[in-house]
Amino acid sequence: MLWTVFLLSISNIAMTFAWYGHLKHKDVALWKVIVISWLIAGVEYIFQVPANRIGSNAGYSAATLKIVQEAITLVVFCIFAWLYLNESLRWNHYVAFGMIWGAVFMVFFFKS
Repeated sequence: MLWTVFLLSISNIAMTFAWYGHLKHKDVALWKVIVISWLIAGVEYIFQVPANRIGSNAGYSAATLKIVQEAITLVVFCIFAWLYLNESLRWNHYVAFGMIWGAVFMVFFFKS
């Protein structure tokens, strides 16, 4: 699972920049932002696809991989919003974040 988490983390960093990085550059034409975002997304898939394949080959279900990916996404986004966009998160964001981590806990510690 370590390689899966590592690759998904890189993937999520790239995708966060593709989806939200342009918000800091509102003066750039929308068509340019779309092209740049698609180029970044292409790089993201180079890490995301192997991450899920490695995780699946290690015996993790698609649902488990998705929950792990969402938890990583939230960690990456919180750091990104704070450092890159200079936005602060409110208490309700952290509560929602905790709920996602609760889902990760449920998947890994309450197997049927």
